[in-house]
Amino acid sequence: MSIMGKNAGSKASGAREYLTFRLGDEEYGIDILKVQEIRGYEQPTRIANAPEFIKGVVNLRGTIVPIVDMRLKFNCSTVEYNSFTVVIILNLRNRVVGIVVDSVSDVMELAPEAIRPAPDIESAIDNGCILGLGSVGDRMLILLDIEKQMSNVDMGLVAPVE
Repeated sequence: MSIMGKNAGSKASGAREYLTFRLGDEEYGIDILKVQEIRGYEQPTRIANAPEFIKGVVNLRGTIVPIVDMRLKFNCSTVEYNSFTVVIILNLRNRVVGIVVDSVSDVMELAPEAIRPAPDIESAIDNGCILGLGSVGDRMLILLDIEKQMSNVDMGLVAPVE
């Protein structure tokens, strides 16, 4: 299902749209402009000696796409593949990468004032990859800089930002 162009032109000044998804009990958001499409999970072809969180590759209309299981990357306690498991296909600086998540929630528009800095705590996520915490009603979203996350040295999937 392609989601590009959704709500185009309806943004308040400075507001940005985020695709929200779940990993375990946590809800995350990534910039909607980085998302190419959302697909059901299919078993990728395993690559020898790849880190455990890189599940393998899939052929997406002629493009070989590495698939990263974010649940393994972020040390989630359970990693279960079911009918809700999806792959978010990202287009990051002309590199296509897929990320496996528990489920996709929706697209949310957040104004800059709804985003707070993330606390400086030790976690499975590099603090430099967290844009902040977005609050919408009683929901708290961890906003990820997914491009930065995918260009981390241990990932090696996208060339580092210069």
